[in-house]
Amino acid sequence: MVKERVRILIVGGGYVGLYTALRLQRRLKQELRRGTTEIVVVSPDPYMTYQPFLPEAAAGSISPRHVVVPLRRVLDGCRVLIGEVTSIDHAERTATFTTLATEEEGTGEQTCAYDELVLAPGSVSRTLPIPGLAEHGIGFKAVEEAIGLRNHVIEQMDIASSTRDPALRDAALTFVFVGGGYAGVEAIAELEDMARYAARYYHNIKPQDMKWILVEATGRILPEVGEEMGRYAVTQLRRRNIDVRLETRLESCADRVTVLSDGARFRTRTVVWTAGVKPHPVLAATDLPLTERGRLKCTPELTVDGVPHAWGAGDAAAVPDVTAEEPGKECAPNAQHAVRQARALGDNIARSLRGEPLQPYRHKYVGSVASLGLHKGVAHVYGRKLRGYPAWFMHRAYHLSRVPTFNRKARVLAEWTLAGLFKREIVSLGSLEHPRAEFELAAGGKFPQDPKGSS
Repeated sequence: MVKERVRILIVGGGYVGLYTALRLQRRLKQELRRGTTEIVVVSPDPYMTYQPFLPEAAAGSISPRHVVVPLRRVLDGCRVLIGEVTSIDHAERTATFTTLATEEEGTGEQTCAYDELVLAPGSVSRTLPIPGLAEHGIGFKAVEEAIGLRNHVIEQMDIASSTRDPALRDAALTFVFVGGGYAGVEAIAELEDMARYAARYYHNIKPQDMKWILVEATGRILPEVGEEMGRYAVTQLRRRNIDVRLETRLESCADRVTVLSDGARFRTRTVVWTAGVKPHPVLAATDLPLTERGRLKCTPELTVDGVPHAWGAGDAAAVPDVTAEEPGKECAPNAQHAVRQARALGDNIARSLRGEPLQPYRHKYVGSVASLGLHKGVAHVYGRKLRGYPAWFMHRAYHLSRVPTFNRKARVLAEWTLAGLFKREIVSLGSLEHPRAEFELAAGGKFPQDPKGSS
């Protein structure tokens, strides 16, 4: 049993952070009640984003608020701090972080001492020095980006519908997605579905007027579902007016002109970047061992290699795959491993505090599922290959089962049910991105005056 107060610091409120904290709340219930253990979660956002639902949120099938899980409501046994960890000195057992309050007060950074460290900041988008990408690219890792992309696509349709300039119209109706993994394929599939439905309400836009282009540097998409299902996905996307370009790279998108490595050039106002992720920069600001790729060097027990009282899992950690046939293979940085590792991590931390032996992380491959839009999908589960509606149904059922809390599951299921009974919403709420814009115009006196002098 734990005899003295122990502080467990969890850096990150994503998959690993949330699920590890949930597991610890359950395993250390008595210690938390007696006050001998404290769990502190530091996260830049007050919620965890369930990223597999981002494409459906962008398409309007799920409300954005149901894609996120509020940390304070779920982690009622933990102390949640909304802030950004900037550095970690594990030798001194301290973490330095900033919060909104420190920025407002001008007091600088704060420090938090800890006994056990769980480093799970996740990953960030891996960008390349491509001309124009930083100025015009749109990411797809956060719920804000999903909402913004949905608004952007509908706004481009509004521009195309109202302009008399054929070049502007063509650019507005050309949508380029870079990256053929889960995020890129599901995003382009869901948004093409949404835009094709929305086109029926525009008198001068038809689905065939829009150009949807998926750019992938390798020779296949969705490698997780297998080669056969990947080829099927390419065929289905191409049947829907989606131009899938394999073994092709984005070379430039400067001046709103997309240039590809195969020589193609497109005028476009939409470039969505989903071409991979990289470890969070905070890992480089620690004294913990990292791999050549910048991930935490971990053991099968999810401890940081050679460092006591430090733990890691998820995208930020290089965890050996003990079930793999070839030696040296690491677990893939995906949501499936993150959720499972978090549970094993929580159990091992509890075992460590109680002096019990640790258990290595082992997993049994279940399979992969991917959505290709409403009622369409591909799946490779338990050795069986599914396509079309059965795969789409399994995709939804699997992810519904993985969403934390019954409350969130019920809300998502209710929205899916209602979506099947009513028409899609095709409203763009672009003002959400700049909520004070109209007030600032009014305060600046820039609104035109009507003849009677009223604004």
